[in-house]
Amino acid sequence: MFEPQYFRRLGLEEIACKVAEGRRLTISDGEKLFACPDMNALGSLAHHVRTRLHGSVAYYVVNRHINYSNICVNGCRFCAFSRKKGDPLSFELSEDEILDRIRAGGNGLTEIHIVGGCHPGLPLSFFENLVCKVREIKPHAFIKAFTAVEIDHFAKRERISVENVLERLKAAGVQMLPGGGAEVFSARVRERLCPEKLDGQGWLDVMRKAHKIGIRTNATMLYGHIETARERVEHMAALRDLQDSTGGFVCFIPLTFQPANTGLSDLPPSTGVDDLKTIAVSRLMLDNIAHIKAYWVMLTVKLAQAALYFGADDFDGTVVEEKIGHMAGAESNQGMTRFEIERNIREAGFEPVERDSLFRRVDPGL
Repeated sequence: MFEPQYFRRLGLEEIACKVAEGRRLTISDGEKLFACPDMNALGSLAHHVRTRLHGSVAYYVVNRHINYSNICVNGCRFCAFSRKKGDPLSFELSEDEILDRIRAGGNGLTEIHIVGGCHPGLPLSFFENLVCKVREIKPHAFIKAFTAVEIDHFAKRERISVENVLERLKAAGVQMLPGGGAEVFSARVRERLCPEKLDGQGWLDVMRKAHKIGIRTNATMLYGHIETARERVEHMAALRDLQDSTGGFVCFIPLTFQPANTGLSDLPPSTGVDDLKTIAVSRLMLDNIAHIKAYWVMLTVKLAQAALYFGADDFDGTVVEEKIGHMAGAESNQGMTRFEIERNIREAGFEPVERDSLFRRVDPGL
């Protein structure tokens, strides 16, 4: 299947054999893949796994992002979104404003994605009531809301357990947690960039507790700042270990760091090579997480198309309005239509399939 001499010359013969046989890669293997200068080799390995899992299908979702506020108690150096209360660039949507945005999504909305900063003044009851009302006006839409960092913040603010927060939000109508806030699990990186934030082990613990009560989640990694290749691979390995235990992760989303307007604005943005390499290594390392997302909002649409040949099988969705990446300088559009997404997937050579949050096929006619 793979040409042995080609991979032997690159020092990847053993890795290619593991991929062909469906065996698990090690952290050392992941480091070798990141060090490989031959993008064709990485792409062929990752595309083999992607094709074995998903054939020629590329998924997308008709979704609506809601960023309810950027007021946040944390002061992460990599974040251009967060503001303190009273800052001229801070914002806080009322319940009515949030519901109006969701109503504007029309009847075809499949997923509602709600995240924001760790707001010091909003009680858990605000979010419980909000989710209940979202469920009333969009009974058939999947509610994916609140990162592990927000869940931990709610627990600390209310002085209750994380388990209690999760149970209450599940009862209100939350069906899934997004994967944000993971950043890179490395304690070295977090101490320098986000010391106030929930640490890597804490993030994993929240996700473990969510999985235990039947709330599925996504997972992310923010790359392209001060982390090393090994720290990226160790992050993937930690996710893989938790997935072995719980099986609760649905999709992995590598997020390329956007340096503009952050405390790290002196750093250059990631290159297309690094973006595609990270997608490919993710697909090869995360053998127990079925889906890898090419998040076009941060990658750009053109690079997301290419990512479908480097291991990604999901193109994300219509989004409509996204603030977190765009406040950090993302140059993509705020949203795309179903027609635009399907055209971009087809032009890349794949079959577009509309999905729900759990990657079940959706009939667009319904």
